[in-house]
Amino acid sequence: MQSSIDPDYPNVILTFTYRGFDIQVSRDKWQEKYIYSAWANYELGSALAVPGAVTTKLAIRNAKHWVDRRISLSDRG
Repeated sequence: MQSSIDPDYPNVILTFTYRGFDIQVSRDKWQEKYIYSAWANYELGSALAVPGAVTTKLAIRNAKHWVDRRISLSDRG
């Protein structure tokens, strides 16, 4: 169990900007295998766009899809 004295910071391995969102891909181990997550940071805050993917490429692709859906929804209303 981790305490607040020893926080678990994400291991960011890649950052890039896509359509105005700063995407951060991180890597962690779960059940002895690497798992990748992607955060989408933007003007109003940040969101966990991809909670888990088995490869970096899949995390990137899913993060881009998340951004595209969010922009598409904001254009509608």
